Amino acid sequence: MSAKKTLQVTLAFVGLLVGAGFATGQEVIQYFISFGVWGLAGAVVSGILMIAAGAVIIHIGSYFLADEHRRVFRSVSSPVVSRFLDIAVSLTLLAMGIVMLAGAGSTLEQQFGLPAWIGSAIMVMLVMVTGLLNVNKVTNIISAVTPAIFVAVIVAFGYTLTKLPVDLGSLHELAVQADSPVSPWWLSAINYTCMALMLGVSMSLVIGGNALNPRDAGWGGLLGGVVYTVLLAMNAFALLVNFDAVGGSEVPMLQLFQTMHPWAALGMVVVTFVMIYNTTISMFYALGRRVTVNHRHRYVPIFLGLCAVGYVVSLVGFGTLMSVVYPIIGYVGMALVVVMLWWWFRHREDISVEAGRRNRIRALLTKRRAQDKEFSEFNEHQLRDAAHDSPADDDALTGAIDTQVQQDLADGSGDSPSPSPERG
Repeated sequence: MSAKKTLQVTLAFVGLLVGAGFATGQEVIQYFISFGVWGLAGAVVSGILMIAAGAVIIHIGSYFLADEHRRVFRSVSSPVVSRFLDIAVSLTLLAMGIVMLAGAGSTLEQQFGLPAWIGSAIMVMLVMVTGLLNVNKVTNIISAVTPAIFVAVIVAFGYTLTKLPVDLGSLHELAVQADSPVSPWWLSAINYTCMALMLGVSMSLVIGGNALNPRDAGWGGLLGGVVYTVLLAMNAFALLVNFDAVGGSEVPMLQLFQTMHPWAALGMVVVTFVMIYNTTISMFYALGRRVTVNHRHRYVPIFLGLCAVGYVVSLVGFGTLMSVVYPIIGYVGMALVVVMLWWWFRHREDISVEAGRRNRIRALLTKRRAQDKEFSEFNEHQLRDAAHDSPADDDALTGAIDTQVQQDLADGSGDSPSPSPERG
């Protein structure tokens, strides 16, 4: 198992999930803090569900070597259900991308007084440029910018600890006056998690599909869920304790940093904008890949067209879009989570077998490229049969593993592979 790949999957998954609403604090206010201290319990419930479902989705993505979500849905559910999920996820990607563009406009408007359309325009231009890159580069970008939100949440949590003790009873009474799109608190927590998974499932499957070893993918998703839980709990606590100062803001986290120091707020603007970018590129990139799955040569014009449409609709406004779109997506996401968890539970042994099969393919390809070893016709048949038995596309699987083997041999780390597959 590759620790580096696991960490990359972890960071990409967390970066995909926390997104604009997590960085702005608006989602956390609506779905958790609007229930006062019960919102903290909701954050724990949300985290537990995310740990389980996140690991499963990324695990499944690696198993099928997914490069978009449609084929995976067809494999894990009936034709009717898969079609429903495909359409729902595609619409979710567009809807969430639009909300993110609106969030970019609100962030720059609150801090600098710029018209919202300017911030949204800057964001859509960045997304258009990034979307022309390949999946490896997009995944690397998502992973690279994720630590920024870690730092921001830790700083906010640390600052909040300096204000203790506080009267949680009075803060609870103040917080519950805020509007919540879903109630009671436990259903709100589940709805929020399923909404986050719904918006992240397509890109999560792609991130998982970019990990050849299902165990790397599974552990990455599991650790990502744990990190997400810790960040959510810290963020919720900070916003609850500071609710009297930030509750009425369009971008609560930015307002919290403004109470610390103007320079802190300026730094948070950068973090928020980066995290909005993080989610926006994930949404439009995954949607572009899905729409052009059978016509890859049309990806560029369709991707750019979707971004343009998203920008126009985003001018409706961040808060309005979020309060309407998110709950609907969350309820649909519940069906998605049930389907994915049920399929994984029934086929977890198949995924374990596939991990061993890929180790065997790797060993055979390494032997074929080794200068001092004979690659027999029998070995060729073994390789062909193993690739054929895999749920992933034969050529895509062997090509990806062969590329990795060549890189390892060039680095001097793949000269002595284990000739037998690992199981489990």
